[in-house]
Amino acid sequence: MGLGRAALERGAWRDARRAFEQALRREVTPEALEGLGMASWWLDDAEAVFDCRERAYALYLDHHDQIAAARLAIWIGWDYGSFRGEQAVAHGWLRRARQLLDGRADCTERAWLAIREGNGALFDDADPSRARACADEAIRVGRSIGDIDVEMIGRALAGFASVIAGDVAAGLRELDGVNAAVLAGELSDPVAIALACCYLVTACERVRDTERAVQWCNRLKGFCRRWGLRPLMAVCRTQYASVCVWRGAWSEAERELTRANEEFAASRPALTADGLARLAELRRRQGRLDEARALLDQTGSYVPGLVVRAAIALDTDDAQEAVRLAERGLRHLPLQNRAERAPLVEIVARAHAAAGALDHARALAAELKETARIAGTAPLAAATSATDGAIAAAAGDHESARRHLEDAVDVFGRIGAPFEEARARVDLAMSLAALGRKRAAVDELSLAIARFESMAARRDLARAHDVVARIGGPKVRVAATAGTHNAGAKLTRREIEVVRMIAAGHSNAAIARRLFISAHTVHRHVANVFTKLDVPTRSAAVARAATLGLL
Repeated sequence: MGLGRAALERGAWRDARRAFEQALRREVTPEALEGLGMASWWLDDAEAVFDCRERAYALYLDHHDQIAAARLAIWIGWDYGSFRGEQAVAHGWLRRARQLLDGRADCTERAWLAIREGNGALFDDADPSRARACADEAIRVGRSIGDIDVEMIGRALAGFASVIAGDVAAGLRELDGVNAAVLAGELSDPVAIALACCYLVTACERVRDTERAVQWCNRLKGFCRRWGLRPLMAVCRTQYASVCVWRGAWSEAERELTRANEEFAASRPALTADGLARLAELRRRQGRLDEARALLDQTGSYVPGLVVRAAIALDTDDAQEAVRLAERGLRHLPLQNRAERAPLVEIVARAHAAAGALDHARALAAELKETARIAGTAPLAAATSATDGAIAAAAGDHESARRHLEDAVDVFGRIGAPFEEARARVDLAMSLAALGRKRAAVDELSLAIARFESMAARRDLARAHDVVARIGGPKVRVAATAGTHNAGAKLTRREIEVVRMIAAGHSNAAIARRLFISAHTVHRHVANVFTKLDVPTRSAAVARAATLGLL
């Protein structure tokens, strides 16, 4: 038994399994069964997990150890949800755990029960208020008994619930604090540590705080590799992949999603819907709509899947279907779930605008704007500007549309969201053309086409070229003529990095910080770019670089 516990503490799951199996050959005890069940859980051996934990639960009851039995009941409830997707059975086990703990003093098991119930309130019932109440109970118990692990995971759940409810700044501060404790080595339970990180990364993803998400995803992936945490590694991969999708790193996103979906399908099929929905979103952006629909057919009424379905309908000019699907998703999400509602609200507002229902569109845009105001994140602000621009354009107010869309382009470029930036540029070009500013429209389309070309977003690339043709502009080619190409080939790798950062809206000082060079060196690189591309300004350098395919 001692060898098995020591192996669990150092993350040696196979050694732990062998040690507990040897102990059980000598004597069948609930402690050895529980240890074997834990080792099997980390090794994704579902059959062994259920067998060991249910037998351990029964033996603990036979020994009149109700607290230990409650601990097993909490785990079994989680297992039925994650391995088999049987939520009713999972809730039944959690209710049984609560019965076993009723009237007993505060203990770790009581805190973990609150965490599991809060997790279900958030992910299954979309109820951040109840999740926050459960998190507060876990924090209280953790403090009462001096258990830093459960107190911190309670704080992480509380922070995540705050983000979902729209109090983004406070929620992320709480999550950052918890994960600082993780990095400082204050927590010892690998489940608590990994869940705290997952809550943070998921919260960042929901509000599109990509910089924070990338930093924490990298840390979590390293932690999972060191400890061999395969189940949590798969979850982390899906979250990291969505960040890659947002930043335009689609090849990396595809690798991560493919591996995660394979792992889920092999051991935890109840979790496959999330990975499939994320891969479908990637396929949508690539313009591979039939493949996206085939993936979504496997996700049922899963809300993130409905978001992608609605987006596909909007992409294919079926505004009525986009409204139906998005409103179906919104019915699952109360108003207090501002972060989760935002992508659906954006789709519905745009669909109503496309259908000419401008009053409905403006009402929904007001909700999106309020969410962006409360959240205070640049990506949501940019999405609001893009939506307002689409509504203004549908109303024929192209001057207002131009201002909103220019704001969206600027922010999307600054935060590194190339797909969204390119789409906003196409919309901006259409409004500029309507205002009679054909040359400016073609410049915007040139930049959009370069972005779509670099990501292989074939449907949007075709649409951008179609817009060029409709406004009577010259054909835009990313592959330049021999002379122009040679001009681009003269740029060094560092100069190309600099011009890409200029295109993203970064100042010389910001470029210097990101590249760890002096501002003077950046100034020299910019001057060299101007000379080699034969352009007088930063905007002209970006436009020329786009035609060269350098962005």
